[in-house]
Amino acid sequence: MLEVRNVHKSFGDNEILKGVDLKVEKGDIIVILGPSGSGKTTLLRCINFLERAEKGTMDFDDIHTEFKTASRHQINAIRKRTGFVFQNYNLFANKTALQNVTEGLTVARKVPKQEADARAKEALDRVGLSDRYDYYPSQLSGGQQQRVGIARAIAVNPEVILFDEPTSALDPELVGEVLNVMKALARDGATMIVVTHEMGFAQDVASRVVFMSEGTVVEQGAPKEIFRAPKDPRTAQFLRRILRDDYEYSI
Repeated sequence: MLEVRNVHKSFGDNEILKGVDLKVEKGDIIVILGPSGSGKTTLLRCINFLERAEKGTMDFDDIHTEFKTASRHQINAIRKRTGFVFQNYNLFANKTALQNVTEGLTVARKVPKQEADARAKEALDRVGLSDRYDYYPSQLSGGQQQRVGIARAIAVNPEVILFDEPTSALDPELVGEVLNVMKALARDGATMIVVTHEMGFAQDVASRVVFMSEGTVVEQGAPKEIFRAPKDPRTAQFLRRILRDDYEYSI
């Protein structure tokens, strides 16, 4: 369905991605773990062309493109097949929840307003905000704002949803409501690539866990393999630090 190969991305002299490969099949829930600075978010942003990688290729069903030379037409075609959920919501402060969801439909995709409103309401209903259509971001909690962000992503009926640390900006008591929405999407068969530090979500929901460090994919596998028997000491060290001091593993 979606495959990227040999992705390289630098910012100035700092090479962030050093030849990353990732393959996603329909229905996969890919969770990407790794320490800060490992390139997780940059990879996600390159897949959606929010950043332009200097090297590498992408195959998205019938679309084949080089990251460096992808045309505007190819980029738009890829973006129309994806939804992106940002870490800090990225909502328009002067628009209601409903308007934040319809904006991408009417402006970017030229969906008629009546249809856009219906799709936006359906998406907001799915994330538990049927009573918040007319609320502005300032009237919503952080968890509700992020659920608006998820509604905006799913309203376009994406083939793949990209989540960039969707709970990292939330107060701890609000994390659960966002994770529950994501779990519901997974149960409904959504294809998702999730950058997160939520280990419970990764263990419970992921079909594959990818561990990145210093711009490379160190290892990947089923959650049970990665969490209980990591093959690389860097993965084990990360999990020991994140999960608990007495984390046990075998290599």
